[in-house]
Amino acid sequence: MISRQYRILAWSTFVGMLFVLLAGAIVTQTGSGRGCGSDWPLCHGKFIPAYTLESMIEYSHRMITGIVGLLVLLTFILTWFHRREHREAYAYAGGTLLFTVIQALMGAAAVKWPQQPAVMALHFGISLLAVASSMMLVLWIYRMKQTDRQSVQTPPGFAVWAWAIWVFTYGVIYLGAFIRHREAAGGCIGWPLCNGRLVPDFNEVAGVVFAHRLAAVLLFILTAIWALLVRRAEHKNQASGMGTAVSYLLLCILFQIMSGAWLTAALDRGDELLFVSLLHNIIATILFSLLTDIAVRSWIYRRKETSHP
Repeated sequence: MISRQYRILAWSTFVGMLFVLLAGAIVTQTGSGRGCGSDWPLCHGKFIPAYTLESMIEYSHRMITGIVGLLVLLTFILTWFHRREHREAYAYAGGTLLFTVIQALMGAAAVKWPQQPAVMALHFGISLLAVASSMMLVLWIYRMKQTDRQSVQTPPGFAVWAWAIWVFTYGVIYLGAFIRHREAAGGCIGWPLCNGRLVPDFNEVAGVVFAHRLAAVLLFILTAIWALLVRRAEHKNQASGMGTAVSYLLLCILFQIMSGAWLTAALDRGDELLFVSLLHNIIATILFSLLTDIAVRSWIYRRKETSHP
């Protein structure tokens, strides 16, 4: 029996992790990462920072991260004492705590010692893993309430497809985060063409943006093929329920591509750019979290091939 208090705590942790991710995105998009100078955890040597926009944005991000960090720790402690026999719950709560700690340490390091864009992009990637882990715990609680739970035996190759696309998706999102921290979004003006060409002149800026676009299109194609294979498996009473989840995933990828096109169009419009950037991050988070759930379930419910003498 899962208590109501534990469900509320898990939901609070998940929602809090979303706020942490969005607050970090706002810090990046507004260029407020140095709003507290090189001080951490204080801000310009003070517990309460000076009332400048940059310092308030950066310090708010720190406060949200601290509060949510306590929720994450409490969730892990309760899971340790009361749900340790459930390996999934323990793994999800532990994963959320681990990635939250890594994320906080990377954030502190970025303040003390300015990091390269490649490292800062990884900071966003760690945040994604933390959000996905917290969401998995919420989904586990929901599925534990179902009285008609049945183990679905997915085809042997399903998990391979799922995890291969998971890794590729993580790479695509990381590349997008790198573009944001590199401030290279203006490398390709226009969409779907890049600087008026189908294949642009390659330089350091245009090349990475064009590679991100190509990777996003390839991700959509691979996921569409995967969705067809899953639907075919469902007709054979395999991978029950997975087809709907993969279809939602495909829809998220399409929305992500569309928001990327909107982002390109809004590059010279400040307030609109901030809104679209946050929307782009939200869709990426939903997409990655959904894909993580599919990948984990496909591994848990995989059908093992048996050898015949």
